[in-house]
Amino acid sequence: MINSRLVALIRKEFIQIRRDPRTLALIIIIPIMQLFLLGYAATNDVRNVPLAVLDRDRSSSARRLLDAYRAADYFRITHTVDSERELRDLINRGVVRAGLIIPPDYGKKLSSGEQASVAFVLDGTDPTVASTALSAAQLIGQAHATTILSERTQRQGLGINLEPPLEVRTQGWYNPDLVSAYFMIPGVIGMILYALTSVLTATAIVRERERGTIEQLIVTPIRPLELVIGKLLPYVVLAIINAIEVLVLGAWWFDVPVRGDLGLILALSGLFLLSSLGIGLFGSTIANTQQEAMLTVWMTLLPSIFLSGFFFPLEAMPKILQWISYIFPLRYYLVIIRTLLLKGGGVDALWEQVLALTLFGVVIMGAAARRFRKRLD
Repeated sequence: MINSRLVALIRKEFIQIRRDPRTLALIIIIPIMQLFLLGYAATNDVRNVPLAVLDRDRSSSARRLLDAYRAADYFRITHTVDSERELRDLINRGVVRAGLIIPPDYGKKLSSGEQASVAFVLDGTDPTVASTALSAAQLIGQAHATTILSERTQRQGLGINLEPPLEVRTQGWYNPDLVSAYFMIPGVIGMILYALTSVLTATAIVRERERGTIEQLIVTPIRPLELVIGKLLPYVVLAIINAIEVLVLGAWWFDVPVRGDLGLILALSGLFLLSSLGIGLFGSTIANTQQEAMLTVWMTLLPSIFLSGFFFPLEAMPKILQWISYIFPLRYYLVIIRTLLLKGGGVDALWEQVLALTLFGVVIMGAAARRFRKRLD
């Protein structure tokens, strides 16, 4: 038999959410904004780097080299300059990020069979862009050099086999094109589940205390456990709706694959909600105002985002930060959601993460609920 007191409390909470347009905007619009901002802006893909060219040779050989750089989508030749001073000025003003300098004897040296060299300069203020652009520039140069050497030997009729003795054939599994959105969007689901449920839960309960309505609830026949469930369950429903919203938009707009079982994805997402709801509930027992509640939750949110593998790989962090990351439930959920969406794995491949989330959820929610009931008493 359904508890009528609990149903009435849940209905009251949904009515209160509906009457608060700011909360509705936060719940509905913010996840979509995060999805598009992170799906497009938060990317490690380096493409179309603005490139300025100082061509002092202007020969057919120089034009072929420039065609090789144009053919690769790493660079976009936007400026042709006449001096190194002009090139330096463009880089200093941030108009271009790299420059290619072709010496006046480039074509002559190639025609005579000598080794020619060009200069490639980079703006190193952004190491991520600079390192990728440097590697791309070297690879383009090596590929063009191999083409020139092959043509030279064919003209001389030497018939030398220029094929390398070793060939490494690379293949990317699960994300062959290495699309950053495939990595970011599953992380957005985890961040939304964590941020929205913890912040909204903490502020919703503190809001009742600020308005004095929680005392009215206490004097009713509602038990403390029913009050906890009634306050939390609406935000569980809204969080799952947000997760489905991001999942559908990610699959439709960004073509992110959903290879795992949808029921398993929702079930493990619900398991993760135990931890985020517990953190929000615990924050509500510490704070006396909604601002304090939000600040309390944000103290756990920021470290979770940076130490969970959401933005940066954990393997690149110092050992001490890698050990600290084990105390954040978001770390385990990101492994789960990315595996389920991109690899299509099952619980057998994720049992360690599932076990960790279960322990975190039971401990955090149990401690928060006990402290909340004690404060009500």
